[in-house]
Amino acid sequence: MKPELVIASNNKGKIFEIHNMLEGMKLLSLHDIGFTQDIPEPFHTFSENAYAKATAVHRFCGKNVFADDSGICATALNGLPGVDSAHFCGSRDDERNLTKLVNALRNQNDKSAWYYAVICLIWEGETHYFEGRCDGHIIAEKRGHGGFGYDPVFVPEGYNHTFGELPLSIKNLISHRAKAVAGMVEFLKDKIG
Repeated sequence: MKPELVIASNNKGKIFEIHNMLEGMKLLSLHDIGFTQDIPEPFHTFSENAYAKATAVHRFCGKNVFADDSGICATALNGLPGVDSAHFCGSRDDERNLTKLVNALRNQNDKSAWYYAVICLIWEGETHYFEGRCDGHIIAEKRGHGGFGYDPVFVPEGYNHTFGELPLSIKNLISHRAKAVAGMVEFLKDKIG
């Protein structure tokens, strides 16, 4: 029987991406465990928000759990939207968030940006962190229908296509979340043999 691991999310895009990276484990969503509460993310760092989510879910179910907090950071905007990426426009609206970022960079010469992710894993009662970063730049017009969030306007370094255009197989090798998950997977391989 595969070991269970709860992901502190109901984001279908995120769950689909991570599920493809976690072979050998049974990934459970918040929906799967019956967790329906809103988890506040009041902190100003990715690691604090990830910890808040992971501990809330762990207290609820007692299972091994991980949560991530991630966002996009634009150099010309001093790292914004950063931890506020999911509600940059004031609400959780991917389209409006993306439009606000593109508009904020419209008159900036520097379009460089990076995606950043922190995973907080609570495994057998101990807390561990894994980080990932993917550098690239923001383009003015959306391209592609894959991914979610800011993916259609983010072109990763070394590529000519956005995360919205690249196949998931490539995104799962180079994305910020892929790098953080890879660190967690290596850790878990040692734990579950």
